[in-house]
Amino acid sequence: MLQEKRLKPWTIVRSLPNVEKVVVGEFRSWSDADGHLKILKRMVPADRLTVVFDPVVQS
Repeated sequence: MLQEKRLKPWTIVRSLPNVEKVVVGEFRSWSDADGHLKILKRMVPADRLTVVFDPVVQS
């Protein structure tokens, strides 16, 4: 799982009213995530969607 997360650091997150966050998708590049975000915003304009960078830190 760690390797897969490292390969897909760009995430689309949906913000819910109760301050909860739901991961909608994970992508390898920012441009892939942004393209999917634009499509999702056209399909569901009322949702609060954001692209975030979520790096994996190894300890």
